[in-house]
Amino acid sequence: MDIKSIIKQKGLTMEEVAERIGVSRVTLSQTLSGNPTMNTLQRIADALECKVGEFFLDELEEKNFIVCPKCGARFELKE
Repeated sequence: MDIKSIIKQKGLTMEEVAERIGVSRVTLSQTLSGNPTMNTLQRIADALECKVGEFFLDELEEKNFIVCPKCGARFELKE
């Protein structure tokens, strides 16, 4: 999940997005570093005028990686 790059693509800053969803920049950053709820992801998507699914496009494109469901670490698959 790469929300920070979408924020940059939209020409916004973390501060602006945090303000739009009613939290501090620090809270937004901590949320994105952790495991945000669907409700939070939807609020961020609304602030960015996009769909929640766009946050996961980077993971769909990386077919040579698996992501640990517990910690989010990415592991490269080698043949």
